[in-house]
Amino acid sequence: MSITPTTAKVGDTLPPLTFGPISRTTLALYAGASGDHNPIHIDLDFARNAGMDDVFAHGMLSMAQLGRLVTNWAGQDRLRGLSSRFTAITPVGATVTCTGTVTNRFEQHGRVLLTLKLAAHIDDGTQTLRGEAKVCATPS
Repeated sequence: MSITPTTAKVGDTLPPLTFGPISRTTLALYAGASGDHNPIHIDLDFARNAGMDDVFAHGMLSMAQLGRLVTNWAGQDRLRGLSSRFTAITPVGATVTCTGTVTNRFEQHGRVLLTLKLAAHIDDGTQTLRGEAKVCATPS
């Protein structure tokens, strides 16, 4: 049985969201869509001159996937907050899995809210993002 924001309890987990593998095409398309053309993400020579082996994904690309994880589950109208901290780079070729766990269920201003602990991990187990979301348990 799948959980919903209305039925979620502390300890419940959201269905994971996996994306990738991250390709150079993905990075170029994301740069164009976001307007973030930082060469560290799209120019191999620049990345190598900066001491990296290769280009790597924009952190906001993975953060957007954390947002997608939450809104796929709860809907955009229930999202009250989203924050994250970047903890490692996401290399070209990596597949990313985003996860979420309900850590708190509480009432505020007459509404039931949920706090979600979020994370993104690449296929070797490295955590690349950690975050938190606040979701309204009932529709607005």
